[in-house]
Amino acid sequence: MKDKGTSISILLLSDTHGFMDKNILLHAQEVDEVWHAGDIGNVNVIDELKSIKPIFMVHGNIDDDKVRREVPAEQYFERAGLNFFMIHIGGYARRIPTKIREKINSRPTDVLICGHSHILRAGYDSNSLLCLNPGAAGHHGFHRTRTMMKFDVFKGEIKNLSVIELGKRGSLI
Repeated sequence: MKDKGTSISILLLSDTHGFMDKNILLHAQEVDEVWHAGDIGNVNVIDELKSIKPIFMVHGNIDDDKVRREVPAEQYFERAGLNFFMIHIGGYARRIPTKIREKINSRPTDVLICGHSHILRAGYDSNSLLCLNPGAAGHHGFHRTRTMMKFDVFKGEIKNLSVIELGKRGSLI
């Protein structure tokens, strides 16, 4: 039986593309764990986040060999009664590619976490799978606003899901 008694707070980000600022780090200090859904950019981002909190990461399509040696392409893990599958390119609710759907169906999965699109999305797939994409926290890409997500996992449920806006892409505030 899954442990549903623990509560854990999460900062979810993606697509930093090597960029890390004090706002991201301040939000990281407020949670129990930081999860990064790929396109990390360089090992400095990994090191900075590791120095603050435990991290769970997957590498993305722009990540070099140094990042890929430290960070897997996908991760399955359990937290406070929920099973998570994290992969950089995973689609979104009602548009999950067949290969990703097969991976999800191969083991218990409650939440799919991905990045890549730079589009903030949260929604349920037709089979009650929660799909989360935090958008992009970095400056590279077509997104207009840098975003992340914050949430709690408590007794097998996602609680207090919120969006964190970090300012406009390209502005160094």
